[in-house]
Amino acid sequence: MESLRINKYIDHTVLKPETTKDQVLQVCEEAVQNNFASVCVNSCYTAIVTKALKGSSVKSCTVIGFPLGANSTECKVFEARDAILNGASELDMVLNVGALKARDLEYVEGDIAAVVNISKGRAIVKVILETCLLTNEEIIQACNISYNAGAQYVKSSTGFNSAGAMKEHIILMHQTVGKYIGVKASGGIRTYEKALLMINAGASRIGTSSSVKIIQEQDKYLDNNT
Repeated sequence: MESLRINKYIDHTVLKPETTKDQVLQVCEEAVQNNFASVCVNSCYTAIVTKALKGSSVKSCTVIGFPLGANSTECKVFEARDAILNGASELDMVLNVGALKARDLEYVEGDIAAVVNISKGRAIVKVILETCLLTNEEIIQACNISYNAGAQYVKSSTGFNSAGAMKEHIILMHQTVGKYIGVKASGGIRTYEKALLMINAGASRIGTSSSVKIIQEQDKYLDNNT
C-alpha cells in the first residue's frame, strides 16, 4: 500500500448533535494547523466556520439534507442557498435514498441538480449516496445520476447509518465516475491505514472526525520509514 501525506485529502468533520461552538472552533484551529482540505459542520455553524477559517486555505463545508436525504428539494435548495450566503464553498448533500430505491430516477436527478444549480460558481457539491443501504446496481445508478446532475463528487456515507465507507464501494464508485468527478470516502475512517486504503481504492477526499489522530499516525509512520 502506497504511503503518502494525506492532509489535503481530509475534510475535518464534526456533525454530532451535541457539538458545541467551542468544539467547532477547536476543529477549525486543528484544520488550519494541519492544512486540511475543509471543515465540515452542520449549517448552524457555517458562518462561525467561515469566519474562523478566513485567510487560510481550508474550505468551509456544510451538509445539506443531512443525515436522511428525505427533505423536499425546496428545503435542500434553501439550505444550500443559506449555507453559501454564510460562506460555505463546499456542500455535502444527501441523496434521496427512498426515491432511488423506488426507481424514481428522474426525481433523484432533479433533486441533486437543483442544489447544483443554486451552487454554480459559488460552491462544489458532493452527493452522499449512503452506500450501506444500496445494492451495487443502485450505487452505479446513483453515481451516474450525480455526475449527470453536475455534482463534483460522490460520497459514500453520512456516518450515521449501519456502516460507513467500505473499500469495495469506493472501488465501484471510482470505476463508475472516477474519470470525471471526485470520490469521497467517509464513515468509520479512524486510522491512517484505513484512510490510505480508501485513497488507494480511488478516494480523492476523506471525511473523518479522527483527522488529528490520523495525521499523528501518518507523521510517525513516515518519520520511521524515511
